[in-house]
Order: sequence, then structure tokens, then C-alpha cells
Amino acid sequence: MMGERDFRSVIQNAVGSIEKELEIKVDSKDIQTIHLKEVVQCLRRSYYDRIEPEEIERSGFNDLLSGLLRKLQYGSESKEFVIDDIKLKGQADMMVDDSILLFRSALDELESPYANDILYINACMWIYNKENGVIIYITGDKKETAFSLTRNKKMFEEVVRRVRVLNDLLKEQKTPILEPSTECSECQYYERCFMKKKNTKTSLVKILGIGNKD
Repeated sequence: MMGERDFRSVIQNAVGSIEKELEIKVDSKDIQTIHLKEVVQCLRRSYYDRIEPEEIERSGFNDLLSGLLRKLQYGSESKEFVIDDIKLKGQADMMVDDSILLFRSALDELESPYANDILYINACMWIYNKENGVIIYITGDKKETAFSLTRNKKMFEEVVRRVRVLNDLLKEQKTPILEPSTECSECQYYERCFMKKKNTKTSLVKILGIGNKD
């Protein structure tokens, strides 16, 4: 009988293998081609992914949603947008009529879309020359929340700026500045930016000194 630890390891390895097969591939040596996913997330994380990569812990099948949809018959082909001598490469999950569709997993139903997803789909609208986009979030219990957007020029100009910044930093081998966010705690490079993670927990009673005797 397979032990619980071994069984979990088999599942994690299987999920990791599938996710690697479906994820968007980035050629770390081709710094003149920047992928859209690199500039809508923390630039420091994208820089480390190219220069000194560390394996990320695969969290589950929900993370495979976007990659699986791109592989279906409705999935779109990747496309490039030329910025001077740099190519911005993006890929939408799906295109229906004149709209870009982006699918993401979520723990709960959302009241508003995540900022990096807005940047991503807005840039896709410019790359594919489409006017409208829809972000669909799907929870583990199959609840769906959709957000409709129209393309925004100023927002795309910010993406273009970040493309140029990442390209320059890769050329100069300079680490990008910190971009603290709620995603930092789950990042595989956390200890390069902040303190070393500890597994021990200090109780509130100990911190406040409650119950200490003179």
C-alpha cells in the first residue's frame, strides 16, 4: 500500500509534468522577444526566471485551465507585436467573434478582476487588434464570474514601457526593483528579496508578554 507522502508526491509530479507541457515557453536567451506574461507580473520574478530560475511548486489542476483551453480547437495562436527592435509575444486563451477570452481559476467569486489579468487581456486586444475582451473566473465548485472590458490605450502604453524596461535590464544584467504584492509570499524567489522564511510561529501571548512574571 502506497504511503500518504509517496502518493502526494506522485500526484504533484504528474501535475507538474502536465503543467510544464502546457505552459507558455520562454527562450531565456532571446531577450529581444518578451512574452506578455513576463511583463504583467513582477519584473524581478521574470528576470530571475530567465537569469537564475528556480522550480516553482505546482499547486493543482486549476492552474492548468488556461493552458488546456489554448490547446483546444477554439484556442488562439500566439501573435507578436513589434516595439522598435523588440517583439512582444502574447497568446489569448480563446477568440470568439471580435472578442478576446481569458480564463482563470479563482478560490471564490470575485467582485473585480485581478490587475495583472486586466493588463494581460488589454494587451491581447491590441496584439490581436480586437476591441473587446472578457475575463472568466471559475472556482473549484464551477461557479463562474465574467468581466467585460474594452481596450485602453494608456494601459497598453504601460505594458509597452515595461517591455522596454525588462529588455534593458536583461541587456545590462541588472536586477529589477522590488514590486511588493500579495503574490510575494508564494513566489519561489521570496528569500532573494526578503528575509528567509521560517516555519516556526510565535504566539501573540509571547509577543505581547502577557502572563510574564516580574
